[in-house]
Amino acid sequence: MAPKSKPDTAALQQLKKDLSAGTVGSLYLFHGEEVYLRDYYLGRLRELLVGGGMEEFNLHTLSGKDFTPRMLEEAVDCLPMMSGRTLVLVYDYDLWKAGESDREAYWKILSDLPEYCCVVFLYDLISYKADARTKLAALFKEKGSVVQFARQEQGDLTDWMKRRFRSLGKDIDSELCRYLIFLCGDLMTGLIGEIEKVGAYAKGSRVTREDIDAVATPQLDAVVFRMTDAIGAGDFDKAAGVLGDLLRMQEPPIKIMFSLGKQLRQLYSARLALEEHKGAQYLMELWGLRSSYPAERLLTSARRFSLRWCRRAAVRCGQTDLAMKSTGGDGKELLTDLLLELAGAPAKGA
Repeated sequence: MAPKSKPDTAALQQLKKDLSAGTVGSLYLFHGEEVYLRDYYLGRLRELLVGGGMEEFNLHTLSGKDFTPRMLEEAVDCLPMMSGRTLVLVYDYDLWKAGESDREAYWKILSDLPEYCCVVFLYDLISYKADARTKLAALFKEKGSVVQFARQEQGDLTDWMKRRFRSLGKDIDSELCRYLIFLCGDLMTGLIGEIEKVGAYAKGSRVTREDIDAVATPQLDAVVFRMTDAIGAGDFDKAAGVLGDLLRMQEPPIKIMFSLGKQLRQLYSARLALEEHKGAQYLMELWGLRSSYPAERLLTSARRFSLRWCRRAAVRCGQTDLAMKSTGGDGKELLTDLLLELAGAPAKGA
């Protein structure tokens, strides 16, 4: 698996500077999976351009479903009322999938925006993929800004989490921040609710792991990790209990199977890394992990298993997955049989 390339943050850094200086431009395109971050900076943009009670007249929100060049032209031509700027927000319209005549019309409008108007295209429910060969792409490169709101690096995300906990009157150390990320994912959009839950539950001034485990809602991959960890520790009852909890929560067996297969392939690669005296950085590059924490957890877990067990587990997982999809067998039974087989084979052995 090729390592994931780091997102280009130059446009976001420039947006931050422009917002602080009050010198935002006239044309933007916002995209990326970190919705919390996008909405935060969109809120700052709205406050700067159309705040002060005149938003009803100076903010124009358009939906991509019925969007036309005429609608954009009319919104752009609306003069600001008791304000210096207007803001046009266009949600979920894919400029690059528009017809040729519409693309030409959009290019003419956007290439000659009045100084008072700022237009922002937001890719929220649709994916962003520009066609670099088009005039529109060249226009955004020359006169606009394409801002990607990507998942944050571990250091930035940890610092943000500490600030959020401090705003709730709580302190948390970096190791527990990484644990919470591992447990609940690395999107700020999802973490904000977990931070608020943990902060409200924690009785002391410092957050503990017990506080997190008591109220945080773990993502499926983290739960499956507990299951394989229990197998490695020889605790089949705990492993079976984790699987039972997932099934009682109506998690589809095929979804659990996908996560378990991924987990066992990662475990196998971690065991191979140990055999070759490679560390967490190797696993981060191999699996495109943005944080060293899950890689270190994988290496710790892999030390409990033999290379033979890991290889066999990965193969059996693939075979069970195929059986679920091709034979119409009962998913719960197939999962249970697989867990029994994995727990019955010695984790350490030849």
